[in-house]
Amino acid sequence: RPLLLALLPPLAWLVPAGLSQAAGSVRLAGGLTLGGLFPVHARGSAGQACGQLKKEQGVHRPRAMLYALAPLRAAPPERVVAVVGASASSVSIMVANVLRLFAIPQISYASTAPELSDSTRYDFFSRVVPPDSYQAQAMVDIVRALGWNYVSTLASEGNYGESGVEAFVQISREAGTPGTEGGVCIAQSIKIPREPKPGEFNKLIRRLMETPNARGIIIFANEDDIRRVLEATRQANLTGHFLWVGSDSWGAKTAPILNLEDVAMGAITILPKRASIDGFDQYFMTRSLENNRRNIWFAEFWEENFNCKLTSSHTQSDDSTRKCTGEERIGRDSTYEQEGKVQFVIDAVYAIAHALHSMHQALCPGHRGLCPAMEPTDGRTLLQYIRAVRFNGSAGTPVMFNENGDAPGRYDIFQYQVANGSVGSGGYQAVGQWAEILRLDVEALQWSGDLQDVPSSQCSLPCGPGERKKMVKGVPCCWHCEACDGYRFQVDEFTCEACPGDMRPTPNHTGCRPTPVVRLTWSSPWAAPPLLLAMLGIMATTTVVATFVLHNNTPIVRASGRELSYVLLTGIFLIYTITFLMVAEPGVAVCAARRLFLGLGTTLSYSALLTKTNRIYRIFEQGKRSVTPPPFISPTSQLVITFSLTSVQVVGVVAWLGAQPPHSVIDFEEQRTVDPEQARGVLKCDMSDLSLIGCLGYSLLLMVTCTVYAIKARGVPETFNEAKPIGFTMYTTCIIWLAFVPIFFGTAQSAEKIYIQTTTLTVSLSLSASVSLGMLYVPKTYVILFHPEQNVQKRKRSLKATSTMAAPPKGEGTEDPK
Repeated sequence: RPLLLALLPPLAWLVPAGLSQAAGSVRLAGGLTLGGLFPVHARGSAGQACGQLKKEQGVHRPRAMLYALAPLRAAPPERVVAVVGASASSVSIMVANVLRLFAIPQISYASTAPELSDSTRYDFFSRVVPPDSYQAQAMVDIVRALGWNYVSTLASEGNYGESGVEAFVQISREAGTPGTEGGVCIAQSIKIPREPKPGEFNKLIRRLMETPNARGIIIFANEDDIRRVLEATRQANLTGHFLWVGSDSWGAKTAPILNLEDVAMGAITILPKRASIDGFDQYFMTRSLENNRRNIWFAEFWEENFNCKLTSSHTQSDDSTRKCTGEERIGRDSTYEQEGKVQFVIDAVYAIAHALHSMHQALCPGHRGLCPAMEPTDGRTLLQYIRAVRFNGSAGTPVMFNENGDAPGRYDIFQYQVANGSVGSGGYQAVGQWAEILRLDVEALQWSGDLQDVPSSQCSLPCGPGERKKMVKGVPCCWHCEACDGYRFQVDEFTCEACPGDMRPTPNHTGCRPTPVVRLTWSSPWAAPPLLLAMLGIMATTTVVATFVLHNNTPIVRASGRELSYVLLTGIFLIYTITFLMVAEPGVAVCAARRLFLGLGTTLSYSALLTKTNRIYRIFEQGKRSVTPPPFISPTSQLVITFSLTSVQVVGVVAWLGAQPPHSVIDFEEQRTVDPEQARGVLKCDMSDLSLIGCLGYSLLLMVTCTVYAIKARGVPETFNEAKPIGFTMYTTCIIWLAFVPIFFGTAQSAEKIYIQTTTLTVSLSLSASVSLGMLYVPKTYVILFHPEQNVQKRKRSLKATSTMAAPPKGEGTEDPK
């Protein structure tokens, strides 16, 4: 890029704008020279030294320096004491390396590379614009404010682009862990070569599309590269896909986006806080060919600006190009907008003027013109005064430098927006500012496609409630969302954990809540059938007992074995009452009663029946061999045998109660269904399925033994009128309990286990009791109540006629003969 070294008229009067002194000037007898470095032409194509004239940078900026020096009176030139410039950071670095050898201070109006903040290498360099480290911080803040966490970077090869991107990457890492809130991941970091080959920018766009979710593009590039990137984007038919965030090299310039406004729509750019200098506008618009002959490039600017050709121009023109008249006026016959760095060029000149003024006051007090202490001017001393200046610049903003020569960071944030729905009438609109803290008006932003919400630039969308991030290896901003299913809940964005055993997750799996506790209640539909059977059974048992008590001495009651009948009926009554204990709310007393009475009723019943069948069988077998009755067949003996058998159950239960006191528990595993919403805790007694069957195990053993004796006694003559009913009772009871076992254990994994098993158990108990009651005592009660004429003694058989049979004692085993 060609550079202009402007040897400006030496300074005899220092009258910088904004000087606070009352006199406003200092007379210097000698002369001082300032140098200026400005980009005038774009990079030339192959074989050409210079390209197109830069209308804004190449003309406005040099004129701004001349404008700032306009109040200063000329004198004979001397050595250069300070340099204003350069524009590009790469140029400023090269110039700074040279100027430091001669101890000449340098103040740049546009170089922002962070590398220039290194005061050990660039000790004579200062700048009135903030370094890119501030700019990078502002851009990171913008990306975070827009909710983006996955972006790519583009940088022109060189100090400005590469150091700007490096600062952005470093600050984005420090902003937060990538993938977490505040963290920003870099999808791709692409460098634009200094001398790009044909098709280089198309290749660059294809590389960016390898990560299509990274729509946000952070671009630190010169305006030529910015323009070619936008052109390649349009050629790839990707207009509206990328979301540009441009550095101050883009700023609010129209040149990079001219005729590419649709591609640049929505681009957010940043520019050091500036203001338009009204005095410069008036000054520049009055420039003409007549009053601006000293600028050797002004004639070229005139032809470019007014699209005409001067007769004295050395360039060839065709007949279609009109001739310049010289009467054209800037702003009247052409568009005009002040270039963005004009303010900083003026402030750079004023900073040197302020420093020279302060240096003259200190070294030459009361002396008019340069004193021997300032001839020649010492660059190191001047640098100290430059770093100490503090004044309000041309736009009224403070101008100052820190120990590294950097200006404070203050930026305006712009967005290129359309006006009245027309892309061609668009322009840059201020949408925020940054001065260590970002203030961004998100509601004022416009996006391609008339989107109301901020478009996303994220590798992965945020996970919903109850989902954790499963990170993609090596890409901290990319993840898959994995639901916290089952009984797990979301602890944080990366972790799912199981809820405690007594809890279940909330519907959205973001926390845990207590699991509801249920039990079999009196109003439950599952309790209705067992309770109905139990109540009917208790009523029937009570009726039978009452009938037997009222007719205690009648032949039928006496023949049925009164003592064992009452024991058997008591057991049947207890079997019915266990239903109420199984439905009652579990507690210490209820649980103790369940243990005791669950097996007591059946044990009492089957002990009595076993004693009866055993007695009949022994009498029958003894009668085959002898007329002598077998031992232990008296009522007292029968009761002793029955209670002895029952005591085994009682002793076992009492021992269990002592070894493991009863209590209620809430079982959260029993109804821990696949769907947590259906999970319930079950309030029950501390009895497992096996312990419950253990309570009934002894009774089942008695029942099987009784059945065996009933089978053996099936050939007893009809004289022994209870043998066959007892047999039918035991056969039916066995069938009931055989059906009970698969139902009870087959539903162990069911969600309705507590209801099915309790109902099955109580119904089976009530049915077995009902079979015993119905087959053994209902017929007798029916005869006693409705056919009393049959409740009489029958005629005795002679012992000779039954010589092969042994009759039981009178009133016990058989009916008496008449």
